[in-house]
Amino acid sequence: MVGANNVLKGTSTFLLFSASASSSRPLLPPILNALPNSISIANRPRFHPLNRSIFLRYNEKLAAAFSPYGRRGRRLVLSRNFYSGSSISASSCSKEDDIENPAASVSRSVDSSSLNHQPTLEIKDAANTLDIRVGKILRVWKHDEADSLYVEEVDIGEPQPRIICSGLVNYIPLQHLQDRYVIVLANLKPRNMRGVKSCGMLMAASNESHQNVELLMPPEGSVPGERVWFGCDDEKDTLPEAATPNQVQKKKIWEWVQPQLRTSDSYVVMLGPHCMRTPLGVVFCSSLANANVS
Repeated sequence: MVGANNVLKGTSTFLLFSASASSSRPLLPPILNALPNSISIANRPRFHPLNRSIFLRYNEKLAAAFSPYGRRGRRLVLSRNFYSGSSISASSCSKEDDIENPAASVSRSVDSSSLNHQPTLEIKDAANTLDIRVGKILRVWKHDEADSLYVEEVDIGEPQPRIICSGLVNYIPLQHLQDRYVIVLANLKPRNMRGVKSCGMLMAASNESHQNVELLMPPEGSVPGERVWFGCDDEKDTLPEAATPNQVQKKKIWEWVQPQLRTSDSYVVMLGPHCMRTPLGVVFCSSLANANVS
């Protein structure tokens, strides 16, 4: 049936239960529901069908958590592979309890293979495989087949300028784009946009309603082709090689990174705590604070 595998010493007593992987009977829920603390269980397959890990997420709830003043509780995540006999590992962190719903807490998993909640450093590493460069718009005109699109020739330090289509007609006058320095995402797969192959994307900030759009700008004195990255100034010599367009698409790097990009109160583009920068300084927009970046 169900047996106690381990008892851990600490602030409270924790029991780890194991059950047969082939069992389909709901033996654990009635027992776990009777325990004073909240435990959730998730089965995750390993390399062999019979080799499963059971992750017990324990949320310690203090009685004072229900008071109007709130208390800090401790969350402990335990994991053990019951079939391989691996040791138990645990991690804990503090979080302010939700007074209205104390049971609503998010546990941190110690399974390093889980990518559901990527750490900031991993997002930063992925972002730095994007080929983001300083560009200069050499020529711009309206798309012949699409009223909302501009077509730009952009110098990004390559032998030939890139052709890029941008949906900026309703936001930025054409004359404001000519000879402008911009930030270009260069390792996206080319897209056919109404008969014009667009080889990149001009990066811009926009408010929540998407009524105001501003192109990102490099610091004054920047040179077309300069690499843009996220992090500190002294990291420019240790940047990873840019991913290929196929890798960016297959691994969905841009889809992962883009939702984390915001402008700060001072209009600087940020990836979490990391500034977006060029060799001469940080990348920014004109006047949109706490804006989306895409």
